[in-house]
Amino acid sequence: MRGLRFLALSLLCALPVAPAFAGSTPAKKPDVARNQALIAFQRDLVSVLAPRADAMPLLGAALLARPLPNQPKYNDFHTLIDRASQADDSGPEVSWVRLSDCDEQADTCPNQEAMAKLTEQAPDNAAVWLLKLGQDVRNDKKKLAREELAKAAAAKLYDDYTGASLKALASTVSALPPPADTIDPASAAGASGVQAMIVYSVAGTLPQSGLQATAKLCESDSDDPTLKDDCLKLGKTLEWGSSPLARSLGLHLREVLSSDAEQQEDAKRARRSLIWQVQNFAQLSTRAASDKATAQHLLALARSGGTEMSMVLAALRDYSISVDPPTDWQPQSAQAKEAHGK
Repeated sequence: MRGLRFLALSLLCALPVAPAFAGSTPAKKPDVARNQALIAFQRDLVSVLAPRADAMPLLGAALLARPLPNQPKYNDFHTLIDRASQADDSGPEVSWVRLSDCDEQADTCPNQEAMAKLTEQAPDNAAVWLLKLGQDVRNDKKKLAREELAKAAAAKLYDDYTGASLKALASTVSALPPPADTIDPASAAGASGVQAMIVYSVAGTLPQSGLQATAKLCESDSDDPTLKDDCLKLGKTLEWGSSPLARSLGLHLREVLSSDAEQQEDAKRARRSLIWQVQNFAQLSTRAASDKATAQHLLALARSGGTEMSMVLAALRDYSISVDPPTDWQPQSAQAKEAHGK
């Protein structure tokens, strides 16, 4: 799926997927002392948040703890996300993150208890069924994967809970002020830049639903009318989904499966606009590293809640950036990156 890979490249610019401060590769020579200070600060944040009893602070603490090496057992990801799942106000956003509480080498991923809980908490969320679909495809269970696709097509919404996790992180990262040795002296973003970096880099490690597997399944037999109908129905839900990647897949399904040439062209135009939106948000995210006002604004958007997609659109609106590109605009730089990565 060329288009989905294309958008993923753009998203990497906006939401870093590497664990915070753990083996990042900045363009300039890394400041070892500052990286160590950042890790220590993240540990301190976890320690301050860990005594809380409500779900969202514990979710934030668990996400902050996950990339940290050698965390104490009482403050590690497993303990904190388990406590968050047992809180009275725990919801599907906690179960979604808890999917990662597993052992890849022991083939226990995703966490099956969390998966079972999600199907009870959010049966109308297509993301849950697409997650199961991806697992079925990996395990070569084609019949089950087809059943999950039908359930996803019947669902009312798509939400991968990135927005909820961003809110949990942005609401907890200010529990302590970043120490002076965590702040890049060459940056004007100050403490806000440190907080924004933590929030958006940690959020980039969240579980992903089986969008690639779904694309392959939907394109595997275009002559099957039932499969095609389910994929088109799912596509409509994905077009209004919580993430740019989900929206991209929804538009792609309409473009390649619809029998209406007008619908195909409309979907193609909408995907072009989506890429424009993500790339412009990526530029704002990059600016946040050196501009205090932008860092503070992106943190405020995260704290306000909503979905990843709604945050992208809100940021563009707030900075007076059109959601549609100029007529002569083409995302050539991203295409060049994709070609280079092949």
